[in-house]
Parts: sequence; C-alpha cells; structure tokens
Amino acid sequence: QVKLVESGGGLVQPGGSLTLSCAGSGFSFDHYSIGWFRQAPGKEREGVTCLASPDGNTYYVDSVKGRFTLSRDNAKITAYLQMNNLKPEDTAIYYCAIDSAMCLSVMDPELNEYDAKGQGTQVTVSS
Repeated sequence: QVKLVESGGGLVQPGGSLTLSCAGSGFSFDHYSIGWFRQAPGKEREGVTCLASPDGNTYYVDSVKGRFTLSRDNAKITAYLQMNNLKPEDTAIYYCAIDSAMCLSVMDPELNEYDAKGQGTQVTVSS
C-alpha cells in the first residue's frame, strides 16, 4: 500500500526558511517521480517542483526557482523540499505526490492524475 506523509510545515517570517519532508512507503523511486504541489486559499492547486524518474531531471515552477531545492533519499524513500527566502505568496498547504508519468501530473495537479499524495502540511509566511 502506497503511503506519503508530509512534515515540517509551520509559521515563518518573510525571508525565512523551512524544510519539508515527505516519507514514503509501499513504492520505489526507481519507478515513480516525486514532487510537491501547493494550494493557497481560494486558488487552484499549483505544481511547485518534481524530480523525475528515471532521468533525474528536476523541474521548478518559475516563482520558486533559485529559492526552493528538491532532493530525495532513495534508501529512506523520503523527499525533502528546502525552501529559502520565503515570501507571503508561498503560503499554502503543500502536498507531496508521486507520478508514474515523468512529473506531468505533479506539475499540473488539477489533472488529478498523480498516483498518490499525502495529507498535506501547512506553510504560512507572515510577519
């Protein structure tokens, strides 16, 4: 059974940093891409970043390039999202998700075609 559990969200001031974790079970990164999408209040879900399998390419939405870094630990089946220089517009619930279609579904989550997602973790950027 595939399971994804996010952690690490919280309240941070603008310019601050957070690291989100996504602990997985029941699957292998050999067969699935993994990434994050977010949903802010009153807005559609937005793909944030994805690390594709098997080619290893990493994709970022333009608004987070240079600030967010996605990594993964294959042995632990865990992905990490390092978020630096956070802005109020980054406030959202962040979900990790796996995708057998080379990140297409994670980066366009409104398609609802990702293979599994976690329960989400709240990130609030505010002074």
